[in-house]
Amino acid sequence: MTTAVGIFAHQEERRIGACLASLPLDRPNTCYHILVNGSTDATAARARNAAGNRANVLVHDIATGGKSRTWNHFVHDLLGGGEDAVIFLDGDAEIAPGSIDALVRRLGKGQANAAAGMPRNGRMATYYRRLLREEGGLFGDLYALSGSFVDRIRSRELRLPQDLIGDDGLVAAWAHTDLGTDADWSRDRVIACEDAGFLCEPVRLTSPATWRMQYRRMINYSVRFFQNRIVSDIMGRVGPDGLPDELRDLYPLWLPRFTPRSGPTGWFDRKALARMRAAA
Repeated sequence: MTTAVGIFAHQEERRIGACLASLPLDRPNTCYHILVNGSTDATAARARNAAGNRANVLVHDIATGGKSRTWNHFVHDLLGGGEDAVIFLDGDAEIAPGSIDALVRRLGKGQANAAAGMPRNGRMATYYRRLLREEGGLFGDLYALSGSFVDRIRSRELRLPQDLIGDDGLVAAWAHTDLGTDADWSRDRVIACEDAGFLCEPVRLTSPATWRMQYRRMINYSVRFFQNRIVSDIMGRVGPDGLPDELRDLYPLWLPRFTPRSGPTGWFDRKALARMRAAA
């Protein structure tokens, strides 16, 4: 049984040590790829320090950032192919003990393409766990794909749009449809793994840095909301083969159709739309 683990880290010098300490780095037949992308801080140095002399823990210091771009690089350029399972996780999350083994076991019990790790903390954790069980979603903090599914993604040269915000939603759609269109959707192809979980850094309401981070995150959520409308249209009509290299190539067609939502969300929508217009 061979497993590959991709750990996505952008400006995570504070959290990468705790993330790696939570992982079974000495787990047999497992290769860990620490994907330091677009970072100007000490993330790579601290990752190398935590990796030590382990031959199965590789630190990749990638100049250009972006989660989806880095996802493509990991899947198509760094994986060797033929893995039994591939695990994806964020470098600011701490992984609950036994999660890697649990995800691999869960995928090995059926024909599912993907398995979701479950949030273990935060005031919305119970709600999100129920959502993952009922709707078959994935959280980018921790999920797994079967090796055979990843091999098919590789063989078809399928890539996420490089400017897509949030890999998890589109990857879940690929898994549900088995790389087809929305007409091929099957709920059973993405499963929740109750024995795998992750912990996120608690929000500190007294910290100005937390508020700045949350402000940027809300704008990103709005960009993702509008991007998802474009992606859903493509997945419904032609499937993943119709996805562009970058979604911004389609912004001129779609931006006239987009309007901010009502309420407080509208503020962030307007910021998101301004960013998308600048990128078009």
